[in-house]
Amino acid sequence: MKDISRCFSRLAVLCLLCVLYPTTSNSQTARQIFNKTYNMVFGSQGSTLHYDVNIIGVLKTNGTIWYKGKKSKFVENRYLSWNNGTDDYWVDLRKKTVTHYNAKTGRSDKYMSKFTFNAEDYNYSLEKATSTEYIIVLTARKDVKGIKHLKAVIDRKTYAPKSLKIKVLWFWTTVQISNFKSGGISDDIFVFPKSKYKDYKYTNG
Repeated sequence: MKDISRCFSRLAVLCLLCVLYPTTSNSQTARQIFNKTYNMVFGSQGSTLHYDVNIIGVLKTNGTIWYKGKKSKFVENRYLSWNNGTDDYWVDLRKKTVTHYNAKTGRSDKYMSKFTFNAEDYNYSLEKATSTEYIIVLTARKDVKGIKHLKAVIDRKTYAPKSLKIKVLWFWTTVQISNFKSGGISDDIFVFPKSKYKDYKYTNG
C-alpha cells in the first residue's frame, strides 16, 4: 500500500506541475526561435529581404529593405528611404520631393508609428512545428501600445522569416517575405545619393 501511495503521490505532484507550468518549455522554445530570427534580421551583420504588405483596407505595397543595426534602406515603386542612423531621407518619386528627418527622433508617419515593437513586451508561444517551419505567436502584455498580436512563420532549417501576420488596433496586416539574406551588407548601401536627386524639392520633417 505504501508503494502504491507513493506512486500516486508522485503522479499527483507531476500533474500539479503540468497545471502550474503548462507553457514554460513551449514559451522558452518559442522565444529562442524568435530571438535567433530577430537577430538574423536586425543584428550588426545586416540583412536584406523583399516584402509584400497588405494592410486590410488601408495599404498594399511591396519593396526591398536592408537593415544593419540602426541603419535601414528601402525601395518601393513610389517611395525610397536611406537611414544612416543619424539622417533619414524619404524620397517621393511622384512628387519629386526629399524630406529629411532626424533618425533618432523617428519619422512622423501615421502608419509606421502604430507598428512600434519591443520584444520584451510580449508573451511567446510555439503554435506549431512542422518538418519545414515554425509558427511563433506573440501576444502583447497589458497596456502595450502598437502591435497587439504577431504570428511569425519561420523556416525550420534556416530560421529565415517567411511571413508575418500583425494585429494593430482593430486591423490585421499580412507581410509575405522572400529573398531573405543575412550578412554581407555594406555600410555604403545606407548613404543617401544626394546628387541623384539634386532637382527635387527638399524639406525638413
